[in-house]
Order: sequence, then C-alpha cells, then structure tokens
Amino acid sequence: MRLSLKPLKRASATLRRLSAVAHLAPPSPPPPDQSSPIPETLSLLQSTDPSSWLTNVDLNPLLSSLSPPSVLKITRELPNYENAFQLFNCLKTIPQLSDSTPLASQAVLEHAMRENPECAGKLYELFALSQEQNIPLSVNSGTLLIKCFGRAKMLDEMMMVLDAIDEEIKNTDVLNLAVSGLLEWGRVDDAFKLLDEMLAPDALYHPNSNTSAITFSYILNRNWSGRNLRDEEIYNLVLRFGEHDLFPSGFRLTQIIMRFCREGKSEYAWTVLREAMNLGSDVEIASCNSLLTSLGQNKDVARMNLLMDEMKEKGIKPNIVTYGIMIKQLCRFRRLDEALEVLEKMRDGELGVKPDVIIYNTIINGLCRVGRQEEGFKLMEKMRLESNCRPNTVTYNCLIDGFCKMGEIEKGHELFDQMSREGVELNVVSLNALLDGMCKNGRVSSAMDLFGSMREKGLQGNIVSYTILITAFCAVGNIDKAMKLFDEMRETGCCADAIVYYSLISGLSRAERMDDASYIMLKMKEAGFSLDIVCYNTMIGGFCKRNKVDKAAEMLKDMEKDGLKPDRVTYNTLLSHFCSKGDFTHARSVMKEMRRDGLKPNVVTYGALIQGYCSHDNLDEAMKLFGEMGLSSKAPPNTPIYNILIDAHCKNDDVEGALSLMDDMKTKGVRSSSTTYNALFKGLQQRHWLEKALEFMDQMTEQECDPDYTTMEILTEWLSAVGEMEKLRKFVKGLSGFCFDDDC
Repeated sequence: MRLSLKPLKRASATLRRLSAVAHLAPPSPPPPDQSSPIPETLSLLQSTDPSSWLTNVDLNPLLSSLSPPSVLKITRELPNYENAFQLFNCLKTIPQLSDSTPLASQAVLEHAMRENPECAGKLYELFALSQEQNIPLSVNSGTLLIKCFGRAKMLDEMMMVLDAIDEEIKNTDVLNLAVSGLLEWGRVDDAFKLLDEMLAPDALYHPNSNTSAITFSYILNRNWSGRNLRDEEIYNLVLRFGEHDLFPSGFRLTQIIMRFCREGKSEYAWTVLREAMNLGSDVEIASCNSLLTSLGQNKDVARMNLLMDEMKEKGIKPNIVTYGIMIKQLCRFRRLDEALEVLEKMRDGELGVKPDVIIYNTIINGLCRVGRQEEGFKLMEKMRLESNCRPNTVTYNCLIDGFCKMGEIEKGHELFDQMSREGVELNVVSLNALLDGMCKNGRVSSAMDLFGSMREKGLQGNIVSYTILITAFCAVGNIDKAMKLFDEMRETGCCADAIVYYSLISGLSRAERMDDASYIMLKMKEAGFSLDIVCYNTMIGGFCKRNKVDKAAEMLKDMEKDGLKPDRVTYNTLLSHFCSKGDFTHARSVMKEMRRDGLKPNVVTYGALIQGYCSHDNLDEAMKLFGEMGLSSKAPPNTPIYNILIDAHCKNDDVEGALSLMDDMKTKGVRSSSTTYNALFKGLQQRHWLEKALEFMDQMTEQECDPDYTTMEILTEWLSAVGEMEKLRKFVKGLSGFCFDDDC
C-alpha cells in the first residue's frame, strides 16, 4: 500500500494571497503574429491589470478561444511566477478552458521552479491546492513534482503525486523517477513494492532499460544508504528483470557477478551470467574471469571448462587474465601437464594471447610444489627466449624454494647467487627460502652465516627470517643462540609472532629452562598473544620434568582462566609424571578426572601407567591394565606397550611370560621391533636358551626387522662366548651399517 498525506490547509490561503499581488510592469511585447491569437493575448495580459482580465472585453474572447497547448505556451511566456499564477486562477473560472487548466498549472510549477529551484514547499502547496480544486495533474506536472520532491527527500509527498496522476497518462518513465527517489534515500522496501508492480506479468507499466539501470546503479553503489540487501534479493531481482529481457549488462553485470563470487554464491553467479549470455547481453570478460576464479576455488573444473566453451560459442574472447586463472587452477589441482599444454598453445599463437611473466611464474611455482623443479628450471630458460618475459625475482624465488624443499641446497644457493650476477633483485623472500632449506637440512650454522653476510650487504631479515633461525636453533638444542636472536629481533624493531614465541617456549621447556620459558610466556602475553592448549601442555610438561608440580598446577589454573579445558595430552603428561615417581594415588586421581571430563584413556595413557607399574616392580597391576586394553577396540596395545611388558617379564626372570607376549603379538598382528627382540635376547641369555635365541634371530630376518647397535652388542657378547660367531656372521650378512673388524 502506498503512503499518502492530506494536503496542507494553509495552501489555499497562501495562494489566494499570492493571486492578489500587484501586477508588475511588463516587458515590451513581441511583434504580433497575425496567424495566432497568442501574441495578441500575451500583449493584452501584459498591458492590463490582472484584476480586470476577466472583465476585459478584448481579452476575454481571446482567452476563451485558446487551445490547451496555447494556454501552456502563453502561461510559460509570462514574466514571472505571480503573473502565471494569476492567469491560472483566471482560467479556472472559464468553463470552456477546463481542459487547459492542468497545462496552466504545469506552467505555474515551471515558473516556481525557475525562480527558486529549492522551492519544494511552495510546489507542495500548489499541488495541494490543485487537489482541493480537483484539477487533474498533467504527466509533465507530475514528473516535475516527483523530481523536485525526490531531490528534497519529501518521499511521502512524492508518492502522493504519483497516486494523483491519472492512470491513463501515467507511464514507465514517471514510475522510474519515483523508484529513483525512493532508492536514493534508502526507502528500499517501498521501492521494491513499486518494482513488484512494474515487474508483474499483468503490469500496466512494464519496466524499461532505464528502470534496470536506475535500480542496479543504486543497490550496487558502494555509498548505498539503504539497508543491506541479501544476495538472494539481488539474485531474484536480476532474474525478474531478465524475464522482461532487461538483464543488467556491461559494468553492472560485472559488479553483480563479482559480488556473488565474493560472497561465495557461485551458483547465483553461474545462473545469472549464463542467462545474460543466452539473452545476448553485453557481457564483459571481467564477469567471466570472476566466475572462473570462484569455480576454481570450489574445485569445479567441469563448470570452468563448460564456461570456457560457452564463451567461445558466444564470441567472448578470453584475455591473458582468463588464461592465467585457468592455468592457476590447473596447477592448484596438480594437473601440470594440462597447464603446460595451454602454455605451449599460447606460445605458438593458437590462442591469440601471448604468455606473460605471471603465467610462466604460476607454472614454475606449480612444478616446484610437486617436486618437478628441474622442469621448472628448464621453463625459466624458455622464458629468456620471450621478448617480454625475462625471469624476475618471483621466478627465482619459486625455484630456490622448490630445490631447497627437495634438499638440493647447492642448487638453491647457485640460483641465489645467479640472481645477483644477472641483476635480478634479491628480496627477503629469496633469503628466507634459502634459510629455510638450509635449516631443515641440518645446515643451521651455514644459514646463520648467510643471514649475517646478507645483512652486511643491506638485505635485512624479517620476522620470517628470525622465526626460521630461532626454530632451528631450538630444535638442535642451542637455546642460548635462539634467545640471542630473539633479543636481536626485538632490538631491530621486528615484532615477534606467535610461532617465534611457541618455538622458544618449546625449546626452553625441552631444555628444562623453565624460568626462561616463563619469561617468554610473559612477553608473549604482553605482546597480545594468547597461549593455546599446545603451549600450555608444553609448559606443564617442562615443569613436570623439573618436578615442579605446583608450577604445573598454576599452569592448569591459567588455562581455565583463558577458557581452555585440559585435553588428553594435558592429562597424559600429568599422569606420566606421577607414574614415573611411583605416585599412583595421584595418577589414579588424574585418570578419574580425565574420564569425568569425557576423555577416554588412549594407548598413551595406558602406556604411562604400565611403564610406571613396571618401573616400580608391580607387574601384576601392569598386566591388569594390559588385559583392560585388550578389551578395548579404541585403545588396543601397540608395539611400545608390548616392549615395556616383555622387558619387565625378562627382568623378573619370567621368560615364559615374555614368550607368551611374543605369541600374542603375532596373533594380533602387532609388529615386533628391534627393541622387542633386544629385551627378549637379554632374558634368553640369562636362561642360556641359545636355541630359542637363534630361532628369534631367524624370525628377525624373515620379518626384515633390522638389528640396532644394542642387538649387535648383546648377540656379539653372547655368541662369541659360546663359539657361535659364524651364525652371527650369517645373521648380519647383507645388513648395512654392520661389520666385523676382519671384514671391514
């Protein structure tokens, strides 16, 4: 339902007062036109007092004989608004001119607008008076009023004017003005009601191209003042306009497609773009590129290919960006051979677009990510043959990273040096790629030397550089160097990220330097970072190693304050500590608390308890837990569990029990390790069961279980003492890393 207002009561009084204003001296009349009454009428109007117009014997017949267009022309040519309004009042009294008064009213409105463009209030008074006196609005008068009221934000008055225009003369352009006014000031729902009427199948006034342009120009404007429209609303509106063959085209269509894709509504974008293409709308390549990107992100390769085919059918020519998107997605899906085929077609000119450096870099990066860095290197050499595709920093960075990730540090270093020789700018990404490769391949000292030498040449590291080095030094236990780098990083103005803090806390905790770890944790919180469950567990583990259970308890309280609940790792860490100390009362308490929190014990939980009981000569309790594990499908015993128990049985001289466990392992398909056999060999040696030991040596060979140095130490001592060295020689024959002195 449209909004309406009652006309203002003061309007008629004001206008009557205006009608009595004295006549101003008229300008010199134009030369008379003998074929029309207009010149003579104008001359008499301008030379006669307005109060005598109706009684003037010469003027009255002329006025009565005027046609509506003539009335409009004469009223327009009067010198000012006051004269025009006086004539309008005069004409209302002449019955023969009833059809002309709407046009006279239009001219009065035009005068008012000319003299004062900001006179929306005065125009409303005129409109209200005309409504009181049942003077119909001409379509031009209505248009003028709607424009004026729309600009003045008098939207209710604007809708009153729209309702006042006779349905027979109303048209689409008038409704477009109303839609524009409503949308401009954010009255979205009212505008959509009007659009609903226009878009209905049985509408009196169907939308035109201007309706579509007005609607979408407003709702897609970044400075849109109306309520946020849902993607579904825009989608439905687009389709409804499409039913009238009024799909948005060109830039507006691109805006819509990009919005849908940005919001993850690729289905909407897919439907709208294909409808627009089928209707022959102006479709920009940017629309297609946006949809291709979205489809690629959704891994919808089938639709990407279908869209490319339909673009070809509709004559929409792909550009370099289009092929870049396709190649990027092919590389992302590891379909490198297909990407290389597209590249070759581009190089041969089949596709009408030559590859640029971005295309080459995309494929080189894709090749390096799947371990085909040698092909990437050859492709860089092909780039040199292209006039506009010289390898740049990104090209080299991709290759350096690729070679370093595969452990080919020398090749990465060679490319790094080649960049300097060829004048290709080295950046911190180049440095970090090489540093990361060197550190991950055990060359931490060399990485530090490189970092220092590049800094002397003016290439400063960033937070990533320091993170790589600090993490590497923590991993090799050089905590002092890691801390020194941390201090240096802060002095250079680099803000540490969460990874740096986590690496330091982890390294310090492993080194049992808990005071330093606590200091780093404090600095981490001061920097605005929150500790996660992994970090808390690391700290708890470190305090447990130092036997500072009270500090571990403090960490638990801090976890709860931060809204974190202990997980299995937390409970297993605490349980392992108590078991190692033989404090099974607290261990069982932790187990109960764990279950109360809804966490079922896993194999690590059982392992900690079994290890604790075995270490404190309580094999019976350990075997009870082992039996409990056998009943659980979610925590069945694994190789480490069997190793603990077999070792404990052998140490208690219960070799029969150990052999029974070996049989159980075989039955349940649990693979034995060298640790398993080492424990068993020690037990068999105590019993002098040589034949049984030889059987297990053969079993190790059958299972391809390589002996370790402990195995060789046990067997060498035992078999040499009983004169069975030849059997030991056969056992180790073909095993790498082992030899006897006379064989080496």
